[in-house]
Formats: sequence, structure tokens, C-alpha cells
Amino acid sequence: MICRPPLMVIRNPDTYDEDSHITTSEVRQQLAAHLTRLWRYGLVLSRNHDVAEELVQSTCVRALEKSAQFTPGTRIDRWLFSILHSIWISDLRARRVRLGQGFVESEELLAPDTRERDDERLHFQKIMQRVSALPEAQRNTVFLVYVEGFTYQEAAETLAVPIGTIMSRLATARSALAKSFDAQASAQEKRS
Repeated sequence: MICRPPLMVIRNPDTYDEDSHITTSEVRQQLAAHLTRLWRYGLVLSRNHDVAEELVQSTCVRALEKSAQFTPGTRIDRWLFSILHSIWISDLRARRVRLGQGFVESEELLAPDTRERDDERLHFQKIMQRVSALPEAQRNTVFLVYVEGFTYQEAAETLAVPIGTIMSRLATARSALAKSFDAQASAQEKRS
């Protein structure tokens, strides 16, 4: 199931002039509406609850500071995801300089917190293990397209890569996931 809200246009692009900007209160309102999605994306990127919270906080601060850069009439969720992604890349570069940042396994963090049957929970954890084993670029692309429901073009703009790169990453990720499930099925057949 895709968890994507309807297109949220702050203002009609036909009714604003070039000097028009989104207000701080409008940014705050939209931030509140997208906090859960931003945190989830931060968690996919970082695999760590605390780091995800810091990413979202930094995104909120930067969005408020840079609200004049938002183009009224465009999708604010894409703008916010782009800010979060940019902060993550900057933090990654800084972290590589400092060395050593432990990560909590994502399957532990992302397993549904429901009382559903154990086999469904186990299946979800297996899927998350395989997705988290993908290279970061593929994992991020899979999240944006399949979880957040971004179009290929929206994902390309968010990650600042060509649309062909998005298509390639998804094809490679699908292939890798299919192979990992096929390998597991073969191993189970041999044990039987």
C-alpha cells in the first residue's frame, strides 16, 4: 500500500507574483503534516532512530529558514524530502571524516508494531533484511518510489539524479531482491 497524501499545493501558481513567498505559518503547517513521512525517510537513510530525529529537526529548521526558496504551486513534500536528503548527504560526508557511527539494524526498527500473526511479522522482517542489504542508492530509490509513491521523475528530482538512474536503480534492486528470494527458496527445497 502506498502511503502518499494527495497533492498539496500551497497556492495556485497562476495567482502569485514573483515576489510572493510561502509564509512561515504555512511552512509550519505543512511540516506538521509531513513529519511522519520525513521521519520514516530519515530512518530509511540512517537506520537509526536518533539520527532520523536529528535529520527531521534539521529539515524543519532549514525549511523555515529557506521558506523564501519554496516555489508556491509546487509540491512541498518533494521540497522537504530534497532538503532532508541534502542534509543526510552533508552529514554522511562529515561522518566519514570523523569515522565510526554504529547503526541499528533496520529490520528491528521497521518491523510493524502490531499484534498480527508471527508469520506475517517474520515475512516483513525478511523483506526488510533484503531491502536493507541493498546498496544505499538503491535502498533510497526503492523507498521513495515504492513506499512514498513518488513518480520516477519526482524521485529523480529529490535525489538530484537523472530519471534513467532511477529506472536503473529500481531494475537492479528488483533483480537483486528476486535473486535473494529465489536463493532462499532453493535452500529451503534442499533442506526438505
